[in-house]
Amino acid sequence: MSNDRPGNRRPPSRGLHNDTGVVVRAAAASALVPVITGKGSLNDLDDHQVVARDRALFKALCYGCCRTLPRLEALASQLLVKPFKARDADIQALLLLGIFQQLYLRVPAHAAVGETAGAARLLGKEWATRVLNGCLRRLQRESAALQAEVDRDPAVALLHPRWLLKALRQAWPDDWRDIAMANNDPGPMTLRVNRRHGDREAYLEQLAGAGLPARLCSHAPDGVTLETPCDVHQLPGFEEGLVSVQDEAAQLTGVLLGPALAPRPGARVLDACCAPGGKTAQLLEVYDIDLCAVDSDAARLSRVEDALARLGLAATLLHGDATQRDWWDGSPFDAILLDAPCSGSGVIRRHPDIKRLRRPSDIVKLAQLQEHLLDNLWSLLRPGGTLLYATCSVLPEENAEQIAAFLERTPNARATTPDDVAWGRPAGPGRQLLPAPGSHDGFFYARLVKQAGRNRRPA
Repeated sequence: MSNDRPGNRRPPSRGLHNDTGVVVRAAAASALVPVITGKGSLNDLDDHQVVARDRALFKALCYGCCRTLPRLEALASQLLVKPFKARDADIQALLLLGIFQQLYLRVPAHAAVGETAGAARLLGKEWATRVLNGCLRRLQRESAALQAEVDRDPAVALLHPRWLLKALRQAWPDDWRDIAMANNDPGPMTLRVNRRHGDREAYLEQLAGAGLPARLCSHAPDGVTLETPCDVHQLPGFEEGLVSVQDEAAQLTGVLLGPALAPRPGARVLDACCAPGGKTAQLLEVYDIDLCAVDSDAARLSRVEDALARLGLAATLLHGDATQRDWWDGSPFDAILLDAPCSGSGVIRRHPDIKRLRRPSDIVKLAQLQEHLLDNLWSLLRPGGTLLYATCSVLPEENAEQIAAFLERTPNARATTPDDVAWGRPAGPGRQLLPAPGSHDGFFYARLVKQAGRNRRPA
């Protein structure tokens, strides 16, 4: 009998390093630990810790587990006699990975069980192989009954935390279930064709020639959606700046700012909270403007710089807090894009760890931040100028209610969001898109114009 006990770590067996199936599962478990413990996200997931041929599986395991986490955890609690200790979160992650493989991936049973359990040795916890083997083999025998039992809870069946399902149901009583279902499917890969290098119809032909079938987006004039996602380096002309990855809903920024920018060459424009830079680049591709882009995260701002360099575009990039004015040169802007920090509730399908990491209290804090951003940036807008407020949220507290409150306290603000466009639906003073399967993400927009000759109501 082995003398390994819970908490006693042994050096991993050298031979296991050559078993890539075990290595990829151990790596995925380690990557998931910050998520399942609520201490980190998948934003900086590093797939270079596994060999190139295993990177697709590594990402599928990590993102798939996060997408189905409520159900995996419910099943794990049914399979375990007692929960793992906090120090064994990596073994908990391995169990979740094993359940995910059995239920959602076309992984042979011997690999789903044997290699997942074997990964515990690579993590220095050989004692856990027996526990994992027992749990996963029981799941093989009793899968239907166990799934039926846990799916009696709607939060498990719909793969969302209870508080978020409640919020969706209150906000969208006729659509909440469809929103949850859309959140559970991976989003499509949509591209924005750089108008400075050609039109999307011509690029569609290039994609077809490269064996990458795609279709035109319905609402974004420069958008195309791939039938099957691919690595960006497979895209014709990606390195040369012909195309960028950007969801169709996010591309509508350019459409909504058109009336303010198209007739004003050289217009002075601010992109506040600009990282990672997709909308920054789009505005520069479409309009002849003088653009200043500000973000409070220096590391993410460097990503904006990289994106603009690849596309051959230029903007003034500033590291600063958009709730303050210490970065501002005092010259008012003709237009401002405020892509406000938000819950991300409209892009859960692309960031499934949001379901674990976001809390109800976050919505209150985010709404307060959005309020501060609106009030501060409004003062930087010239009379007659346009501010476009955007979020990737579907929650009214961050969207329609936020803008309605702003209009109430700001007499010189007028909403001019179009109510006759073909996309989304009216949402108070703005326009709301809900996540749609195979199509766009969830997004909210409100276009506001600063009226001349009307002053802010005294405090």
